[in-house]
Amino acid sequence: MATALLATSDAPRAVASQPPPQASVALAPPAAMMAIAAQPGDAVFTMGAAIGQQIQGGGKGIFFSLTHGERGNPAVAPSTYGAMQIAATQKAAGILGAQSSFLSYPDGELPDNEEARLAVCDAIRQYRPAIVITHWKGSMHKDHRACYHIVTDAIFYAGLPGLKSKLPAHSVATLLFAENWEDAEGFRQDLYLDVSDVFARWMRACAAFPMWRGETGFRYDVYYSSLAAARGALASIGQKRGARFKYAVALMFPHQWVGRAVRSLTAV
Repeated sequence: MATALLATSDAPRAVASQPPPQASVALAPPAAMMAIAAQPGDAVFTMGAAIGQQIQGGGKGIFFSLTHGERGNPAVAPSTYGAMQIAATQKAAGILGAQSSFLSYPDGELPDNEEARLAVCDAIRQYRPAIVITHWKGSMHKDHRACYHIVTDAIFYAGLPGLKSKLPAHSVATLLFAENWEDAEGFRQDLYLDVSDVFARWMRACAAFPMWRGETGFRYDVYYSSLAAARGALASIGQKRGARFKYAVALMFPHQWVGRAVRSLTAV
């Protein structure tokens, strides 16, 4: 069974008057990381930096979207826009060296049901990730909330040998939630991941989506690039100059992570 190992530094425990625990993460190969999102853009915008960092470290990355995001632009017909979203995801994945795959549930109507759970279970068994990143449940978006419930249950199902399918059971070692402007309620910055080395490539991948530049009314480019700089600044508090992060993304564990500052999280 896969295990997650934490290598801790000698930093003191965080207290209320101190900033949250800071971490640099190195996810060692040959671990695969799977980003499972309700819509294609969310997978790349909020999880793409972590995927890029994992691939740069020698691992594998998979973008898995439960819908095509076809209703994301009211000025474009859903069939046309869905095809655009798929093409953008494939281009973004190519830039980062990742794979991409899709289910075809209707955008905005993602069903929170057993069929979806079993479909994602099968995908987890197919790609066999050590790490899964997905939406946090505290979201204004119904598909994101549904995705959270689908994925958390699918991970449980995927690890059950007694749940028979065409593929053998697979246990996911680590579940993480990505920081998303639509999923902010109750989100904690449990972990800061240094993405400085892959930041430029991640930005190019995100730019494959027309909506990245505000086509649909929200400036994703400004928000996520600025957020990465802000998280890098927070992650650098107390670090020596040479160890500071220029860019970082915040990730959340399923249960509050109370402990020492972490220098590496290895999932094998």
